[in-house]
Amino acid sequence: MDSYFLLYSSSHRTRLLSGFQRLRSDRRMCDVVLETDGVSFPCHRALLASSSEYFWALFGDTTAERLAGSISLPVLTPEGLGAILDFLYSGWLSVSTVTLPDVLEAARYLQVDTAVAICERFITDGLCAENCCCYANLAERHGLSDGLDAANYTIAMEMGTLLQERRDDLLGLNIHSLMAVLDADEISGAKEVELIKLTLDWLSENGPFPLLKSNFLLSHLRFGLVAPSDLNSLSHAHRAMATPLIRSQLNQALVYHSMDSIQPIKQSRQSTLRASPNCVLLVGGGSSADLPEQQLLTFDPRSRKFSSLSSSLPLRLRSHCVCSVGGFLFVIGGEEVKEGDQDGKESVIVETSKQVWRYDPRFDCWKQVVSMLQRRAEFTCCVVEDVIYAIGGRHIQADTNTHTSVASVEFYDMAIGAWRRGAPMARSLRGHASAVLENGIYVSGGIPGNQGSINSINQEDNQTENREISREVLYWDLKGRVWEKRASMSIARFCHRMATANGYIYALLGRYEPFCDIERYDSQADHWTRLRPLLIGSFSYGMVSMPSGNLLVFGGRKWSEGQEVIVKTVLEYDTKKDRWKEICQLPRPLTGTECTLLPLPE
Repeated sequence: MDSYFLLYSSSHRTRLLSGFQRLRSDRRMCDVVLETDGVSFPCHRALLASSSEYFWALFGDTTAERLAGSISLPVLTPEGLGAILDFLYSGWLSVSTVTLPDVLEAARYLQVDTAVAICERFITDGLCAENCCCYANLAERHGLSDGLDAANYTIAMEMGTLLQERRDDLLGLNIHSLMAVLDADEISGAKEVELIKLTLDWLSENGPFPLLKSNFLLSHLRFGLVAPSDLNSLSHAHRAMATPLIRSQLNQALVYHSMDSIQPIKQSRQSTLRASPNCVLLVGGGSSADLPEQQLLTFDPRSRKFSSLSSSLPLRLRSHCVCSVGGFLFVIGGEEVKEGDQDGKESVIVETSKQVWRYDPRFDCWKQVVSMLQRRAEFTCCVVEDVIYAIGGRHIQADTNTHTSVASVEFYDMAIGAWRRGAPMARSLRGHASAVLENGIYVSGGIPGNQGSINSINQEDNQTENREISREVLYWDLKGRVWEKRASMSIARFCHRMATANGYIYALLGRYEPFCDIERYDSQADHWTRLRPLLIGSFSYGMVSMPSGNLLVFGGRKWSEGQEVIVKTVLEYDTKKDRWKEICQLPRPLTGTECTLLPLPE
């Protein structure tokens, strides 16, 4: 059998289309004319039938149009039909923001799927505040699911601008898009009360609707994010608010507002902020280690930008702890630093606190909740199943000018609004770190001990060898009454950090460590492994574990040419690749800050 070769010419298809285009331009061999709105388009049946399912069916063996010399398409505009015919003859689709509705209508009507896909891509690539509502309506009308999802997302992200500058566009939005937007977990620049007013105006503009449909639309709103005074006024703003279902949701919101201390553990979709859950909040710290500030900084991991929260800490604190439960921030204990005047000279007064402050980002308000049983600084806190645990630490005895370390553990029972005692550690400990893994608490490092003078604490910034820094790791499964020992770290650490990521515990640098190594703990093997060192040998930094498993490290202090220097670097550690990199910088040097993830409105 003779061999043969199959060769392909990439230019043949282009020449074929070019040939048909020349024939069309010269009106040669055209065997059908398409007409709309008084404009005629001479064409070739063979090319139309081979390019469009509509024309393939239209020119079939049994249709009346198969031999017709002229076919009228009154549902299409000349601009739309002309653009699609140009596309069929050349492969190029001419479309703009103005012509998009006509072109998409023609592409969908004539079943030119490739042109429809190009129009959908045009929608998704060009979305902005000026066109997102229009494009959402187009995508919904023509069944473009990807374009509709993208348009709805843009509406949610541009809601603040749309409410101020393009409210009429929102009032003209199709009901499916409005429902999708109101169902979004993240809406930018809009308070819930504004969304409720928009929805009621939309119902007035587009109604009347059956109660079932209006109920379904209003049930996507989150009444728990609206102040009680506004709820009372809105309940009479529209007849749709008077239905049993909506009145029930309004009453549930009022009950939520009356819960006080148990609000964090009674969260529902109705009271959950429409915001990114991955916003990092940096609480306290400052450009001086001795004089902390009351600032609250937010960090957006997506844009890697910082902004200042309008609120500030009620107190100047250092060596405090922070955590988040149910979308609320808790600031616990620490040393309250006050500027005073002693014998006509400025002075700094430091007092260990047992106060607990709760911040509600929904209404930008602080509330002092029940205090801990003991004053604590240089302690650690963690959250297990919405319960806050405070572990160890020290406090200053002002009357004797001494500090006392403690072994006690207490936990905050929000159901009754009180702190209760937990299983104490075998010995007092301060400057340790903790992490939660599989609902058990791990505590590592720190300095065991009991009493000492306040001066010795200040001297410890430069000299910690007077006390034995620990490598020990303790574990409490919360069901037992005692702490158990686990494999010790390879490095003794004090005032360090621990975090859980991807099923492992990571221990990072503490104060004045001779190494920059970090370690990873495998609870199944009960074993620590040294990993890649930290880029900068810093301490007193803020750290948070992201849902991705990566760790973010903010600021801190380091030694440079024999002096302490406060840095403003932000580092990211990829736990899967064991790799560090600097991703951005703080607005200014920062040390002593505490970090947590907290959904925050823009």
